[in-house]
Amino acid sequence: MFHAASSPGQNRTPLTQARPSAPGVPSPRPPAEPGGRPGKQRDAFFDNAKYLAIVLVAMGHSWEPLKGDSRILEAAYTVVYSFHMPAFIIISGFFSRSFDTRPDRLKRLVTGVVVPYVLFETAYSVFARVVGHAADQEISLLDPWYLTWFLCALFVWRLTTPLWKLVRRPLPVALGIAMLASVSPAIGDDLDLQRVLQFLPYFVLGLTLRPEHFRLVRRRSVRILSVPVLAVALAFGWWAVPRMNTAWFYHRDSAQELGAPWWAGPVMTLAMFGCSLLLTACFYAWVPGRRMWFTALGAGTLYGYLLHGFLVKAGTYGGWFDHPWLHRPLGVTAVTVLAAAVVTALCTPPVRRVLRFAMEPEMKWAFRQDAAQLARERERSQGRTPQREKAGSGAA
Repeated sequence: MFHAASSPGQNRTPLTQARPSAPGVPSPRPPAEPGGRPGKQRDAFFDNAKYLAIVLVAMGHSWEPLKGDSRILEAAYTVVYSFHMPAFIIISGFFSRSFDTRPDRLKRLVTGVVVPYVLFETAYSVFARVVGHAADQEISLLDPWYLTWFLCALFVWRLTTPLWKLVRRPLPVALGIAMLASVSPAIGDDLDLQRVLQFLPYFVLGLTLRPEHFRLVRRRSVRILSVPVLAVALAFGWWAVPRMNTAWFYHRDSAQELGAPWWAGPVMTLAMFGCSLLLTACFYAWVPGRRMWFTALGAGTLYGYLLHGFLVKAGTYGGWFDHPWLHRPLGVTAVTVLAAAVVTALCTPPVRRVLRFAMEPEMKWAFRQDAAQLARERERSQGRTPQREKAGSGAA
């Protein structure tokens, strides 16, 4: 269970900093306390939520080539797409509350977000050219392709975190920016800024949340109410399939680019934000708060997120989804189970150990060493406790 004392900025006793267990994944590894004692445990709820959200992402991607033949599947796809990324982004914002321009945090931002973006953007572009025979696919770090937009967005959001902590009403300001972006086709595709700006309110909301807010939506009453809410959402999705452009859920285009009048952009931004928050609350209500068999996989969700895209694209390029059997209910079920199993396997420790060089590189050679950090490490290695830690222990 997440305790208020363990949230960033509230624990006054400094702990040894640890690198995040996966770049872009919001919660860090539990740090070790001075003297070798084990640090605070990761909160199972957030790891469970991240894992379940990334499974929904993989399922949604596996449904995309199949949904054209089934109105029911398209309705389910629409409902899932309305909240799976908001749920993940809100948690990312929640665990970014302590981000500042301290050197060690800027280093982690570079090694955990920028470097994986460069590597995977290049890898996806080469993959599209070689496997997909897309001769016109260019390697461009300014135009994120497929899944890498999230790393771009996370980089921008994290860099602006200190600014959002200064603003008196950050969420209304972020919503205003998202609404303006939805009527600004001139923004273009560079760095996928439409998505960066239109998803921004969810990240800012995460920055403003406290542990007790998550506990509120995990009450039994909310869990019960979430069942009819989800049923209504599925019914609305079924009704909206022939009447609504599902591209609104991607947040990657302005209203004009979707063939809608300009005023539809702000209206849809607010409507989508409200619907997404409601369904995200329903999702959180059913996330287990105790340790489960998949809890440890929550630390490797970005691995599963970035890697499963190669398999989905390989299936698209190879025509795997064209088999008629896969478009029947049993085939869709098989594809869904397979997608969940594959992304689960990609989040496991063996995969993370093999690809840590790309996802979590240390790159000590690229950075100057922080004199203050070196002094703290030297004192610890000599068995002395830094003065700040002594003061913190006395205050406790």
